[in-house]
Amino acid sequence: MAKDFLLEIGVEEMPARFLPGGLDNLVQIGRDLLEEYRLSYRTLKSYGTPRRLALYVEGLSEEQEPLVQEIKGPPKKAAFDVDGNPTKAAIGFARSKGVAVEDLVSRVVGKIEYVFAVKKEPGRPTSEILRELAPRLITSLPFPKPMRWGDYDLKFARPIRWLVALFDGEVIPFSLAGVESGPYTFGHRFLSRGKLKIQSPRDYIDLLREHYVLADPQERYQKVWQQVQETAQTVGGQVRKDEELLEEVVNLLEYPTAFCGSFPAKYLAVPAEVLVTSMREHQRYFPVYDVEGRLLPNFIAVHNGTAEHLATIRAGNEKVLNARLADAEFFWKEDLAKPLASRVDELKKVVFHEELGTIYDKIQRLKAVAGCLAEALDLSPEARQHALRAAELCKADLVTDMVYEFPELQGVMGAEYARRTGEEEGVARAIFEHYLPRFAGDELPASAPGIVLSLAERWDNLVGFFGLGIQPTGSQDPYALRRQALGVCHILMAHDLHLPLDEMVARAYEQYQGRLPVGLTEVTTNISAFFKQRLRGLFAERGLSHDVIDAVLAVGFQDVPDAWARGQALARFRGSPGFEDLYTAFTRANNLAQKAVTGEVRRAYLEDESEVLLYNALQDLKQRVEPVLKNDRSYLEALAVMGELRPHIDRFFDDVMVMADDERVRNNRLALLYQISSLVKQVADLSRLVVS
Repeated sequence: MAKDFLLEIGVEEMPARFLPGGLDNLVQIGRDLLEEYRLSYRTLKSYGTPRRLALYVEGLSEEQEPLVQEIKGPPKKAAFDVDGNPTKAAIGFARSKGVAVEDLVSRVVGKIEYVFAVKKEPGRPTSEILRELAPRLITSLPFPKPMRWGDYDLKFARPIRWLVALFDGEVIPFSLAGVESGPYTFGHRFLSRGKLKIQSPRDYIDLLREHYVLADPQERYQKVWQQVQETAQTVGGQVRKDEELLEEVVNLLEYPTAFCGSFPAKYLAVPAEVLVTSMREHQRYFPVYDVEGRLLPNFIAVHNGTAEHLATIRAGNEKVLNARLADAEFFWKEDLAKPLASRVDELKKVVFHEELGTIYDKIQRLKAVAGCLAEALDLSPEARQHALRAAELCKADLVTDMVYEFPELQGVMGAEYARRTGEEEGVARAIFEHYLPRFAGDELPASAPGIVLSLAERWDNLVGFFGLGIQPTGSQDPYALRRQALGVCHILMAHDLHLPLDEMVARAYEQYQGRLPVGLTEVTTNISAFFKQRLRGLFAERGLSHDVIDAVLAVGFQDVPDAWARGQALARFRGSPGFEDLYTAFTRANNLAQKAVTGEVRRAYLEDESEVLLYNALQDLKQRVEPVLKNDRSYLEALAVMGELRPHIDRFFDDVMVMADDERVRNNRLALLYQISSLVKQVADLSRLVVS
């Protein structure tokens, strides 16, 4: 018979960010251990709150599956003589494996017949195995910052206070960190009293619910989101769905009750971003908006408990928020008393990096790089002026009181202060946009000055740290260089900007004026390899197969949007009828093109008619294809046209010997093949494709 198994680990309150990973690991490691111990089951599910992690195994077998091992021995002809009698080899093999000679069996492996010893190990009772499995599972769980407590060597998310291990109604006994397993759990810390005995794993969820604990995170999520929406409607407002905040709130409590609070309407004069940051980041409140998207003087908070004493709880939360908003209002007014531009000199005292200078030094570099980019992109005089002015001011908000108190508002406040102190809208917008994108999936800069300044910011950081020899290794990336390189790629692709990577590296490197210990050549090489890896991942995320990515990147990726366009074209062309012709033509030419000593074809050395026809076809093809490649970048069309060479190449290989004895003729033919291969490689190296 199958039974249900429950393992609960009761702990002191864990940080909310520990819970999702803890629950995932509980299932994954539990599944691996059950497989290792040969225990079959129907379903596996995890439950959790800040005070507990639980694994529920439904339909767990009462006994592990027997183990059958077949161990290969000597060949049968060596194990038995011609009369079928066992030899010393068979007798010794059987004895070493603990089986009788007559129990040996034969199996054919390849073309040879061997003898095998078959060993059968009966399954152990599941209840016995769980005594080993449960402690192993608990001690295998990883956490971002585990801790030790008391005199115990065990590391866990937080100190373990109780353990439940029930196989149906049977307690699975084991001890860990001074805690004995048993059938007792605990309800809500304040709304429940004493130990709760679990009669059966099937009673677990309902028993906890009766004592004000919703153990299923999905149930809590649905309840929180429903309550938040309904509560906002009571004041005529609505709440924007914020998955990150929702998940954090859900993982902070065991029994949610949402309520609505308010703050004085006068604070609405402060920018909405400041109010939202105070509510969301500092208090975990949900801001409330009207139907037109304007912030209302209300917030939704979620309390860990029942609706009892909500008036007192609401008043306490309002008092805390009002104090924060009063501070924000004070910082806002104080900061506005001084023009943003007047703060730039203060950046001379703010260190960006001890080897890369101050923030003031950084903005001088940003102005220079932004100027180069503005020229390369042929920005209008107004856009160029806005970009340079924004570069001058983009870091000034770092020394304001508001950003000192709310660092996450850098850029946001810079844009606001710029507007309020007379800067043009293009400048203010670029100040905000130069931080974009801030994270995966974030919006990209949209204005020309914002794009230029965002690229300048990222190139200054990448070149600066690579120039110091600081590169991401493994999971270590303290300066978020991977994210910044991806930001560059996303911006270039989204706005179809054809800015060669190496040129941008060189422009940024120049601005450091000899400060960097690593030379330009090495920095360029390292950054190029770094971008190649980022593009591999980015193109794969966007649907290109790995061999198409290899084929495209093998012939160049300095122009990122161009590499992406070539990849898309090749992926589409691969499924078309003309692909086989082009692939065959390229492969035949490319195999010998590697031996070419020159790329120049001399018409005078073309002896055979097939050579002349192929040469003429190639010249005609170049006239049709090269303008498309250079101007329109219609790579799909170019690939289709290139495939027209196949009949000429097939006849060429049928009629002539490429590796002729005459060196001039041989080199001329190899050069012809080299030109064909090189033409195709303006799009991709088709030899990198995996073709069945």
